[in-house]
Amino acid sequence: MTDVGTTNAVVEPTRTSAAGESVIKIGYHQNLTNEDLAPLKKQHWTSYNIFAFWMSDVHSVGGYVFAGSLFALGISAWQVLIALLVGIFMVYFLCNLVARPSQQAGVPYPVTTRIAFGVRGANLPAILRGLIAVAWYGIQTYLASVAFGLLALKFWPSLARFDSVDDYGFLGLSLLGWGGFVLMWVLQAIVFWNGMETIRKFIDFCGPAVYVVMVILAGYLIYKAGWSNVHFDLSSGPNKSGWASITALISAIALVVSYFSGPMLNFGDFSRYGRTFADVKKGNFLGLPVNFLFFSILVVCTVSAGATVIGRDSDGNIITDPVHIVDRIDNTTAAVLGVLTFAIATIGINIVANFVSPAFDFSNVAPTKITWRMGGMIAAIGSVLITPWNLFNNPSAIHYTLDTLGAVIGPLFGVLIADFYLVKKKQIVVDDLFSMSPTGRYWFRSGVNPVAVIATVVAAAAGIAIVIEGTTYMASYTWFVGAGLGFAIYSLGMRLLPPSFIHDNPPAPVASAAPAADVSA
Repeated sequence: MTDVGTTNAVVEPTRTSAAGESVIKIGYHQNLTNEDLAPLKKQHWTSYNIFAFWMSDVHSVGGYVFAGSLFALGISAWQVLIALLVGIFMVYFLCNLVARPSQQAGVPYPVTTRIAFGVRGANLPAILRGLIAVAWYGIQTYLASVAFGLLALKFWPSLARFDSVDDYGFLGLSLLGWGGFVLMWVLQAIVFWNGMETIRKFIDFCGPAVYVVMVILAGYLIYKAGWSNVHFDLSSGPNKSGWASITALISAIALVVSYFSGPMLNFGDFSRYGRTFADVKKGNFLGLPVNFLFFSILVVCTVSAGATVIGRDSDGNIITDPVHIVDRIDNTTAAVLGVLTFAIATIGINIVANFVSPAFDFSNVAPTKITWRMGGMIAAIGSVLITPWNLFNNPSAIHYTLDTLGAVIGPLFGVLIADFYLVKKKQIVVDDLFSMSPTGRYWFRSGVNPVAVIATVVAAAAGIAIVIEGTTYMASYTWFVGAGLGFAIYSLGMRLLPPSFIHDNPPAPVASAAPAADVSA
């Protein structure tokens, strides 16, 4: 359970919001507090809820294509298996690290960043993560909306003329494409608007439900193709050997970690609801190593059998996009069921990974003016303005965008982990997270920790420089470069720089700063 502190101060009544029930103490500053950001009154998510969260996060259209691509790197099946296991166990370990402070204090990701960046400086990591989520939200919405367009054409072929960007296009998207995108956008907004409890119920049901349909789809394709045509080596050319296979293996591991870097960074937005940290860790284990491995095997079976049943694309490549796989199935019922399933699956991942995060992040910037719901809708509107279909249609832009995002996300992760585990020794003075007092533990210099900002900027700049000047292979490691540099620079800065540089008023040790009940450890 969360420790919201039990001082002698009068405690205000429980506040209920779309993000849950919270407790706001007398003395919490309004510029740092609202019903969505304050510590939860009760944490009730079990390990199954966390497991369902990861199920929704993994089996989307993007996840399908990503997992399939790992089996096509030119390395043998056993090497792919090793890459998957090592990569996902790294994600599991890192998620446990980032989950603890939010579960411990009962607050979302942007509030926990105040521990390292300061009560005002926390807006830097919050805005960066929020903007990244907006970009991903738009791209995922567009990917899933394609399914609705294909479904419409299957039943009403006469709509094909509205699928022309030249004749019926606006901002690079056809009229039919706009229809699917708007429909997908509205469906997600409806689920989100009903609050975290509705989201929890949605992912609790959709996680296993989508798996049922995916197993049926895989079984149907395997039955049609024959088991002899299902294999675990989808590489289009000869397998790599020697040093080339080793570098491809390491690259595959890095890709797994990078793919999950976004939801991993703001996982505290969900771990805050965890009943206990043990529940969170158990849910992470079931949802990451166990779930991802099963999902990957299911993907390769589907893609491999699909290559026999539906053939390859016009360039002779194996089709890994599940929407296009089910669209080519010569069975209307199976195709409709498959398309709708992947649309629902993408709604799940988009809400948990790219809707909830900016909702908290943007609310953190101006708590008195931006609620959790409003923050989410700002992200939803922003996802339209960036016209994600134009980004997706430019492979070069996608490459540089993803690598740049990794370069920015990595330093934030490194700073937060170094601060919580090495500097703060897992201790949180919860009340000070909502205090603008110059003597508060997280005030630093005018509300900003200069060391955290410097570490983030320097590490991110190094990662972006690699993206611009380095090779494509080097760019795939920007998350690791950023996280490592951010961790090292912050740790050394907090240890070697004088307190007068970091704080206006250097705080007293935690033990004497507040009663023991106020310290969450």
